[in-house]
Amino acid sequence: MSMLPVGLMAETGEVTAEEGGGTGPNRGRSTTLRRVTTAMLASPAAMLSALFIVLIVLVAIAAPLLVKLSGWDPFQYDDTAINADLGGLPNLPWGGVSAEHWFGVEPQSGRDVFARIVYGARVSLSIAFSAAAITTVVGVVLGMLAGFLGGWVDQVISRIMDFLMAFPSLIFMIALLSALPAGNRPVLLVVVLCIFGWPYTARVIRGQTMSLAQREFVEAAQASGASKSAIVFKEILPNLTGTIIVLVTLAVPSYIGTEAALSFLGVGVVPPTPSWGQMIATAVPWYATDPMFFFVPGLFLFLTVLSFTVFGDHLSRAIDTGETSK
Repeated sequence: MSMLPVGLMAETGEVTAEEGGGTGPNRGRSTTLRRVTTAMLASPAAMLSALFIVLIVLVAIAAPLLVKLSGWDPFQYDDTAINADLGGLPNLPWGGVSAEHWFGVEPQSGRDVFARIVYGARVSLSIAFSAAAITTVVGVVLGMLAGFLGGWVDQVISRIMDFLMAFPSLIFMIALLSALPAGNRPVLLVVVLCIFGWPYTARVIRGQTMSLAQREFVEAAQASGASKSAIVFKEILPNLTGTIIVLVTLAVPSYIGTEAALSFLGVGVVPPTPSWGQMIATAVPWYATDPMFFFVPGLFLFLTVLSFTVFGDHLSRAIDTGETSK
């Protein structure tokens, strides 16, 4: 499951207290934003990753328009692009790449690889973003409750987190998805990813909240008679913004990879709905005779996961230290 950073500190709160000085938290947060933005812009790796992320998101959003431009939808067969005498291999070299089929065609069926790639991006990103959004909301709320209230609330939430994190999550995902009906599989994938994903966010937020709860601005709010809900949402939550953003950017590639792995194993997205992991699984028997069919979805999956991971790593460093690796 998610590989989340264990060294995240309460960076935004620290900057607010130290840099904001006597001018209030807003100036401290704006100073933090400028510092992080400058550090990210100074890193070519972070900028390249951000550009690819923007590109792949735009591709996923514009998938219907792109397939209209290419002239082939992801479910359309093209018998003229394959050679039945050669077992369904593409007629043209490089997997059938041509002006008509930009990324080639699928062996035996002749389906357009480009159309399936862009729609596969839509499926993978929608599942990953949905799971990341839900796990972030649940993890942040439960993590703040456990860290701020303590006592039996912390004990109950912490034991649930320990219980879920003790499971070999991928094995249980496979078992659950194999037992569930195949209908509406993307929604089921989001639900299963959320069940096993929120404890990783909650654990980090819990630790950060416990640290922030001891800070002077929280004690001042308590002394002024502020309610617990006001302290949590007006004092602590704004100081967790940087950490939450980093957690989301690192959770998304984990969910993309997990969805691809489950689809590769046959318990994820069900054909004929395109999925990068499913395309790679279909391409395995053809990697020797038609390597392009294996290479294209593998490359997109690799670059997408790498871009999100590199961007999240650089963002974490920028927030923690104000510098990024060059």
